[in-house]
Amino acid sequence: MAASDANSGCNDGDFPKGSGRPGLGHDVQYQYQGFWCFAKGIENVMDFQQNFKGLGSDLVIASVPKSGKIWLKALAFAIANRVRYPCSTSSKSYHHHPLLTVSPHDLVPFVEFKHIIPDHSFLDPQRRLIATHVPYPSLPESCKTDNFISMWLFMNKLRASPALASDSNPSLSIEEAIRHVLGYWKESLEKPHKVLFLKYEDLKKEPSTQLKRLAEFMGCSFSLEEERQGVIEDISRLCSFEHMKNLDVNKNGTWRKRIDNKVYFRRGEIGDWKNYLTPQMVNRLDCLMEEKLQGSGLVF
Repeated sequence: MAASDANSGCNDGDFPKGSGRPGLGHDVQYQYQGFWCFAKGIENVMDFQQNFKGLGSDLVIASVPKSGKIWLKALAFAIANRVRYPCSTSSKSYHHHPLLTVSPHDLVPFVEFKHIIPDHSFLDPQRRLIATHVPYPSLPESCKTDNFISMWLFMNKLRASPALASDSNPSLSIEEAIRHVLGYWKESLEKPHKVLFLKYEDLKKEPSTQLKRLAEFMGCSFSLEEERQGVIEDISRLCSFEHMKNLDVNKNGTWRKRIDNKVYFRRGEIGDWKNYLTPQMVNRLDCLMEEKLQGSGLVF
């Protein structure tokens, strides 16, 4: 469907069922401008492309699905709001921290879902913290003046395993992911002051260093006093995979009343893919990634 079709509206019936693929929950995804999107969300993406007004001060978290975005959302929200919502368990207001009772997906809404942004009590109108799965080339021009935080989970090879199991189409999923991530990677090289590129593995291995990078990019660097008080460690603990996974909102809650929050929390371990993929599949995937990333400067 071309962007010029935006005013005509769209629904599930506008797409041949055979061209879709399963998504989360009961939704079906279809290709739109080279990326996969839920049929019900394409109209929202069109609206986003045509009508979204970037403020320049926006902070946009961008990544492919299942690349650790929910963790990055939690970290970014905690960093940006650490004065308003202290992360230390010794703070009297700690138990009122939004991350204890609200999903990170609700605290940092997707711009593709236009109905989520209005009247959202956690959005600072002067410094909006929002998210998107839309590839960089498909972003509206006004949005490209914003500041982007992009993250890629190299070792989450699970998302490519169904395609790798099929000789007829062995590289569809990973090619899509690489094409998406390279768009933001190239922008981070050309505009490092506007696009911060993070790797999930680096966040896991050296959280303090990466959180300092993230805070500095967001314009709210940690002070020496905060570092001495252990604020970075408090944020890391609050947003840790194990802590978030065991919160009631993430065990029993739902996102947009349709998707269980628990589906966003797997084991959160680097190299977990080894428990699910065969050596042959791993080798094919490694070769494919080396081929597609060659010359980009991005390594894994």
